[in-house]
Amino acid sequence: MSADRFFELPDKRLLCYRSYGSETAPAVILVVGLGLQLTYWPQPIISGLVEMGLRVITLDNRDSGRSFYTQVTPPTVMQQFFRKPTPGYDLGDMANDVIGLMDGLQLQKVGVIGMSMGGMIAQILAARFPERIETLTSIFSTTGSLRVGQPSLRAILQTLRRPPRNQQESVRDYVDIMRLIGSRLEWNEQALRNYAREAWDRGGGEAGNLGVVRQIGAIINSGDRTQDLRKIRCPTLVIHGDKDLMVATSGGFATAAAIPGAHLVLLPGMGHDFPSCLSGTLLSLLAGHLG
Repeated sequence: MSADRFFELPDKRLLCYRSYGSETAPAVILVVGLGLQLTYWPQPIISGLVEMGLRVITLDNRDSGRSFYTQVTPPTVMQQFFRKPTPGYDLGDMANDVIGLMDGLQLQKVGVIGMSMGGMIAQILAARFPERIETLTSIFSTTGSLRVGQPSLRAILQTLRRPPRNQQESVRDYVDIMRLIGSRLEWNEQALRNYAREAWDRGGGEAGNLGVVRQIGAIINSGDRTQDLRKIRCPTLVIHGDKDLMVATSGGFATAAAIPGAHLVLLPGMGHDFPSCLSGTLLSLLAGHLG
């Protein structure tokens, strides 16, 4: 188990990260999704990557976990619903945070694995910093086009609920959304509750609510990134589930179609999460891709 570490970006803001494995091994950075924290990554996947001889680095994105929180005014519910851009940051700024961490850790080139919003950030890294990214793995993510990868109406309504005011409500809301968007392959409610309880405390309680909405604003502000994806030249693996109600499977197909030479793997029964029963499958896919 790794402990939280902190890196100070050039503007003095702190990013929280964890590092696993030998610091001299080839590195892979795992970028988490909307509102999630570095503790979301399943330990079997992290351990499996370390056993492959890799250094694994996970981080809290800005406005989540123990990384810095911005003062950006979050978009309103109506601005979110109508996808209206607002003043603030975008996914490119979040990708720059990752580059800043790489610079601080003296990592010239890494593999990057991102899921959901983290997949969008990883895509931008591969497109805009080709000299720094060895391989790209984009997991249940999309291109930003409004024609693909859209959540179901039920998922949209779930995310627009009143923000939780305490840990109990936060745990309830997390279990409810995962019951809707999670994989059909297994159900481990206790694990979901454990993650949500820890995340509430670790992310500063209600402060995390605004952080999530600011990250939604970053996604909206970034628009359709399809043209960026066409610039990617590193080996790319796209993984998506066929039961994903948060990022429709069409988002995975569109991502793979936009990136030259990308390999798409569609996993039956997988939703918008990492069920433990698929850890072996995911590790096998990553082992083949990361070499």
